[in-house]
Amino acid sequence: MKDETTDFGYQRIPAAEKTRRVGAVFDSVADRYDLMNDLMSLGIHRLWKRFTLELAAVHHGQRVLDLAGGTGDLAAGLARRVGARGRVVLADINGSMLQRGRDRLTDRGLVGNLDYVQANAEALPFPAASFDCITIAFGLRNVTDKAAALAEMHRVLRPGGQALILEFSRPRIPGMRPLYDLYSFTVLPLMGKAVVGDAASYRYLAESIRMHPDQERLRQMMEEAGFERCDYHNLTGGIVAVHRGYRL
Repeated sequence: MKDETTDFGYQRIPAAEKTRRVGAVFDSVADRYDLMNDLMSLGIHRLWKRFTLELAAVHHGQRVLDLAGGTGDLAAGLARRVGARGRVVLADINGSMLQRGRDRLTDRGLVGNLDYVQANAEALPFPAASFDCITIAFGLRNVTDKAAALAEMHRVLRPGGQALILEFSRPRIPGMRPLYDLYSFTVLPLMGKAVVGDAASYRYLAESIRMHPDQERLRQMMEEAGFERCDYHNLTGGIVAVHRGYRL
């Protein structure tokens, strides 16, 4: 019998409830999401995203999907690279985050080649072979059915296109994990309470990272979804990894 429960951090909940509960987390943190990213990572998340953009190597005229694009850090860089003849679709399942991203990018003058779509990664509202590149940054771990999302990403990629997944992963430097755990489960909730007024959402963040597949398992899941030439790059000692796969 198919298991109809899933993880929400360390809890097991009915699978049908996860989207709503993850949505509540991001509704709570949307207004200060960018500030918290800078504080939590000491600004290093900007370097992780810059590396992802360089790896994507998109060029003028291409169509790109930034999935779970949130407040638009990757979408902004992608829009500059594809130029006026290209198109970037910033998609997110959460309306609060999508609105925050639209407002932020509009304020920065990025209006000519960006579209905004509220969409579930497990059932993308795009025809097959629509995009030359797909990016998803710190979003896959929040998806209820990750295999379905990967299959959808593969479906909407054009032949020769690539998908890049930037996500928290497993530290690879000896001795790092205890310090990382101490920071994640003690400092992050306190920071969330002080800055956002919400410690619980940042406890969920720490727990969701531990429940997410590690580097090798995610690479294997991408292959199972049909991606080829899959590889990954560990960043900051494996705290974060960028996975890449192609539709050939």
